[in-house]
Amino acid sequence: QVQLVESGGGLAQAGGSLRLSCAASGLTFSNYAMAWFRQAPGKEREFVAAISATGNTYYEDSLNGRFTISRDNAKNTVYLQMNSLEPEDTAVYRCAAGSPRVPSRRFYVSSVEYDRWGQGTQVTVSS
Repeated sequence: QVQLVESGGGLAQAGGSLRLSCAASGLTFSNYAMAWFRQAPGKEREFVAAISATGNTYYEDSLNGRFTISRDNAKNTVYLQMNSLEPEDTAVYRCAAGSPRVPSRRFYVSSVEYDRWGQGTQVTVSS
């Protein structure tokens, strides 16, 4: 049974940092692309960042380099380092695992390419 368990969310002040973790089990982690998506109240789910099985990374353009995704295959864990947090980053963050059909950005940023999802962790940024 595949499980993705996020942790590291919480309350942060604007300008602060948080690091999210997503621990995976029940799958050959190193074979999967991993991604982070977020959903704020009343808004659509949106792509945040992804990392391919080979370590290529993709980011939502509007983040302007504030977030960094990484993976540790030995620990079956993917991370999202979030710096310079803004109130607009407030959302539930979910990690996802999948195998995008084509190794291009258009596929890595699409939620339909991921078929395993965690429950999510709340990130709240105060101004």
